[in-house]
Amino acid sequence: MTSPIDIEGGGTPAAVDGAPEPARKSETRGLEGRSPGQLMWLRFKRDRTGVICAWVVLGYFLIAALAPVIAKLYGKNPYTLYGQDPEYATDNPVLDDFGLPLGYFGGVTGEHWFGVEPQFGRDVFTMLLYGMRTSLYMALGVTTLLMVTGVLVGLVGGYFGGRTDYFLGRFTDFFLSFPQQLFFIAFMPVVTSFFVDPRDETPTYFRALAILIVLWLLGWMGMARLVRSTVLSLREREFVEAAKVAGASPWRIIRKEILPNVVSPILIQFTYLLPSTILSIAFLSFAGVGFVEPTPDWGRMFATGAKVAEQDPAFMFFPGVALVVFVLCFNLLGDSVRDALDPKSGR
Repeated sequence: MTSPIDIEGGGTPAAVDGAPEPARKSETRGLEGRSPGQLMWLRFKRDRTGVICAWVVLGYFLIAALAPVIAKLYGKNPYTLYGQDPEYATDNPVLDDFGLPLGYFGGVTGEHWFGVEPQFGRDVFTMLLYGMRTSLYMALGVTTLLMVTGVLVGLVGGYFGGRTDYFLGRFTDFFLSFPQQLFFIAFMPVVTSFFVDPRDETPTYFRALAILIVLWLLGWMGMARLVRSTVLSLREREFVEAAKVAGASPWRIIRKEILPNVVSPILIQFTYLLPSTILSIAFLSFAGVGFVEPTPDWGRMFATGAKVAEQDPAFMFFPGVALVVFVLCFNLLGDSVRDALDPKSGR
């Protein structure tokens, strides 16, 4: 009788007469290749800090989007002056004779979870919800414009070089010469005065458009510089030269060969630029040239809190904590994205 012999990696095993044929090794799984995007996602999922921060950031945007629904369920809105409304103030007074919130910690009660605003008695919880909505989605729109403009200028200047790069570089330098914080304040009244009579009240939608224009004009240069420097190193690579030899047009090379290789720095820069834009929008409102009464906004809440800090320091607590948590989580998310895209960077 011949003993069955299974030689791994080749040959046909011998079998005993009448015995079932042994299972073949063809069922063994082969190695599956993963794309760079899949590898990045696997590395990101292993980073517990990045995942937690991503959920926090998504939660902020979801709460901001559902602000009207939450306010309706809550039973308050950010525009009613609960401290001056005769019907409400008679049954449920929220302010004392000096216009300060009654009760502890800025008037925190079961009716007003985060307290009320001094002097007017508006509900802080709904003001914060709508303020997050204003700031986050304004910042998202501005940041998207900054990214598109900077990427386009950087790609064109970096790839074509020569005079094109020279003129685009001088154009970028011209805008970089402006002191941003000062011109944020100076440009806002100028932009609005072109379209709205100074004697008339500026509509809220137009203030939002003016903020978007000012931040866009003075904020795209850093992204353009980053993309240009990356493209300058990529345009001499072998795969770009091969595409040129194959007869591909410049725009096809930019779109198919270069742009996919600059996605990583663009994505990382986006995660750092969005929190910075939120702070810039808040700064404009704090300085009095952004959103004004009665539009809820983070910056306007900080401006009010600064005025009443001595009498009611609690008013600044909830907006301050919400802004710090969001900016911190988004910055940590940016670090996690950077590490997932470039494992060699390391923390």
